Amino acid sequence: MHIIIADDHTVVRQGLRLILADAFKKAHFGEAQNAQELYALLKQSPWDVVVMDLSMPGGNGLDTLKQIKHDYPQLPVLVLSMYPEEQYAVRTLKAGASGYLTKESAGQELVAAIQKVISGGKYINASVAETLVHQLGTDHEHPPHEQLSDREYQVLCMIASGKQVGQIAAELALSVKTVSTYRARILAKMNMTTNAELTHYAIENKLVL
Repeated sequence: MHIIIADDHTVVRQGLRLILADAFKKAHFGEAQNAQELYALLKQSPWDVVVMDLSMPGGNGLDTLKQIKHDYPQLPVLVLSMYPEEQYAVRTLKAGASGYLTKESAGQELVAAIQKVISGGKYINASVAETLVHQLGTDHEHPPHEQLSDREYQVLCMIASGKQVGQIAAELALSVKTVSTYRARILAKMNMTTNAELTHYAIENKLVL
């Protein structure tokens, strides 16, 4: 088995590798700390699964995921993120991920998830399954944040986390003007006028840690 571990923290990559090497004795590993290194590995040889963080330098996690699924549609991608399921799980699954786990998950759950996705299945835990059922309910009135595009949603979460427009622009490699435009769209779609309202909404709906 050939596994890519993509995370910008060395200690996280090493920890994941130890867990997976113990479970998959003959596994070969590739490690990437940003989106560019991840793409370079993908081009080098065939891989069986990618375990990736959503937050890495050099690219937006959801955009990276979508690009991988476009270029390598059969390659399962398991997202392992610091963000709670309520924040990104459904969006990553819609973008093509084969599963979503938080970094608080136990090692055995990670192993089970990889076994599931390399066999062609999808791995979702009870919390994600409940969220999916809730969103798919025919009589369910979707909350305002579900109207947002992936990029708008990301900017919303960053604003609600207390980050200024300049910080967001730097982290997403966008201009301040572009981020301000996203902010204006978010406020319009959610019928709000201030960052304080956005933050209050995000906390109430468990969109921020």
